[in-house]
Amino acid sequence: MKMLTLVAALAVAAVSAAGCIRAPDLVIVDRTTALEQQAAGNYRPLSDELERAGIVPRAAPLTRGQLDAAGVRAARPEEALADVEAESDATQLDALLLRRCLGEARDGTIVETPKSCTGAIDAARVTRLIERTNRNRWQIWRYLQTRRPSTPMDEIRRVWRETHLSGVVCDAPVESTAGAWEPKKC
Repeated sequence: MKMLTLVAALAVAAVSAAGCIRAPDLVIVDRTTALEQQAAGNYRPLSDELERAGIVPRAAPLTRGQLDAAGVRAARPEEALADVEAESDATQLDALLLRRCLGEARDGTIVETPKSCTGAIDAARVTRLIERTNRNRWQIWRYLQTRRPSTPMDEIRRVWRETHLSGVVCDAPVESTAGAWEPKKC
């Protein structure tokens, strides 16, 4: 016991001889890391994208009463729907082909060509358009194969593509057999 009190007395003496005891300097940074921001629900790229989407110019939403007051003739719903469906995919596809955002691939499908694309696009909308168009083409190819079961699918697609390219809009990017993208000649 005497030994323990002697050690404690020596420790107190050593500490008092060393001078004042103080805490180390601390640097407090008032910023969070990117991971902490994401965990807190703040994701800058997504926020920026939402802000840009909010300021995209678009038509003002008008009620039926406002349209009637302006003298706009209402089309029958089936006519309006038929026009939208008929021109929607084909018109959008042609516009994106002309802007070089999409191209007719060697295998007969539509693919994105982002390196040559001029202007901004709605990626989600374009992706859905590509998926619908390619799904429709696969349905056509499968049907054609049922009509000629002995013909391989690659041959059906090749022949279909040759015929299809005659109706593709001029200057649309078309993948050559060498793999290069060239504008369609008319």
